Amino acid sequence: MADKTDAQTAPAKGKSKKLMIILGLPIVLLGTGGGAAVYGMQAGWFSVKPAGTDSNEPRLLPKSEEKRAALKGEGGGHGEEGGASEGGHGKPTPKGEGGDKYASSYYPMEKEFTSNLQDSVHFIQVGIAVSTPYDERVLENIKTHEIAIRSQVLMALGETSEDEVFTAEGKRHIQDRLAKAVNAVLKEKEGFGGVSNVYFTNFIVQ
Repeated sequence: MADKTDAQTAPAKGKSKKLMIILGLPIVLLGTGGGAAVYGMQAGWFSVKPAGTDSNEPRLLPKSEEKRAALKGEGGGHGEEGGASEGGHGKPTPKGEGGDKYASSYYPMEKEFTSNLQDSVHFIQVGIAVSTPYDERVLENIKTHEIAIRSQVLMALGETSEDEVFTAEGKRHIQDRLAKAVNAVLKEKEGFGGVSNVYFTNFIVQ
């Protein structure tokens, strides 16, 4: 009788041991994994920082940080950088609803560009300025690589046709092509473009 009872309880004991092993294994793994993670973070294996906080990458400037032109008010009052005065009393210039979400910084290229038109005896001479919604690092990159940028812009202008220079839509196509040309150089040299638009400060067809 005793043998029969022992035989019946033996499988139950075996099951309980298996259950303890199965339940205990994840706890052990969790403990060792957590310990390894803590050690790894202390040892510098993992870099934990929010996206977009890389110090080597330019950041978007909010509208509140836009550098605005100072206006001369009556009595010789001057607006301060970041908020032009109104009437010389130090009041910020009012801003309307809407508009761009980010600030715009501009950089006019010093020398004008002259290029023959594609399949034409005519040529164009243009002055351009670039704009960026990012911080001053983009403008610094443009100044650093201005020679390479000028070369790329001239090649892009060489693809301009007569049809483009005489219509507003065609000129917008030229602007887009030049912006891509500038960004291509910046990405090649610095790994980041950042130029949003190219504007004409002068445009002559001869």
